[in-house]
Amino acid sequence: MKLKLIYILLLFCIGRLSAQEKFEVFFDFDKYDINMGANQKLIDWVASSKNIEVEKIYGFCDWKGSNVYNDSLSWKRVHTVHDFLKERNVKIKSDYEIKGFGKDFEQSKIQSENRKVIVVYQIVKVPEPKTKEQLELEELNNSLKTSNVGDLIKLKNIYFFNNSARLLPNSEPVLYELLCVMNDNPKLKIEIQGHICCQTVPSVYNVSISRARAVWMFLIKNGINKNRMVFKGYGTSKPIHPIPEKTAQEEEDNRRVEIMILSK
Repeated sequence: MKLKLIYILLLFCIGRLSAQEKFEVFFDFDKYDINMGANQKLIDWVASSKNIEVEKIYGFCDWKGSNVYNDSLSWKRVHTVHDFLKERNVKIKSDYEIKGFGKDFEQSKIQSENRKVIVVYQIVKVPEPKTKEQLELEELNNSLKTSNVGDLIKLKNIYFFNNSARLLPNSEPVLYELLCVMNDNPKLKIEIQGHICCQTVPSVYNVSISRARAVWMFLIKNGINKNRMVFKGYGTSKPIHPIPEKTAQEEEDNRRVEIMILSK
């Protein structure tokens, strides 16, 4: 009965987490050093198993020998495999579990299958590098949260149709990031400022006001109280570069939407 309970416990420990994987290493009779075949198998496994973290190492023996001897042998096999993995910089969880079961488990009829170590591991997901857009959104979030009253923050990646206040679809990420910041900071009040480029003579149709209003309308439609926001169009009165601009980049810098912090 005791043997059966130990085996059931072992199966539970190994199989309870579906995300876990396992790898088996087999040993020669009455040996705890890694033979040539097992050594190559381990080398191949380590080389092909990227981003893994070892969680458990369990050792086993065949039925020959005393319980005390087999317990000791199973532990030695565990430590041999552990040292092999450490030497090759395989990541092992800080609170990893090791056990030596000796011969107290349900034995296979093929004795060579009982002389083994089971390595239980998990594949660790490595986050993909952040895109330029994601980094810019984080920058906006941090800038708005750490800003002071009177600070100006440019909304990067706000795009409009030519000479229009219609927002292009690829402006949505930064607009939703601004929306999240406004929701997360209910005391934040802002002035949305529109700026244009290139014109040396004021236009009857001030597109800078309309573009600022487009951002204002987006926030209102998504639940932000209009009392927390004002919008203004400054035309070409506050250029970053003198008008007429010398390069397309200078035009791009002047053609912008900014947020000024009114109160927090």
